[in-house]
Amino acid sequence: MSIKNIKRREIAPTHPGEMLREDFMPDYNLTTSGLAKKLGVSRQTVNELLRERRAVSPPMALRLSRLFGNTPEFWLNAQRAVDLWKAQNESRDEIERIKPLRAA
Repeated sequence: MSIKNIKRREIAPTHPGEMLREDFMPDYNLTTSGLAKKLGVSRQTVNELLRERRAVSPPMALRLSRLFGNTPEFWLNAQRAVDLWKAQNESRDEIERIKPLRAA
């Protein structure tokens, strides 16, 4: 059984890039270049993620989870929350025009 969440979130969820920038990197004393090297990706890729201009992909979630010892779902759920919030706010009027179906 699930509980329906009917209250709309007013504040955007925290982007995974902000989590990395504010929480993870300082705790591990990582620079952008250092993080990129440890993840095996380009500095530009990490920079775009930290600046919240790139989403966490499943392969990146696997890399981050391996590096920091958490789960890929942690990173993907954070990204999913951001994506859904953004979509709800960008297409709110269109979505509200859709009338829910009722079972016969």
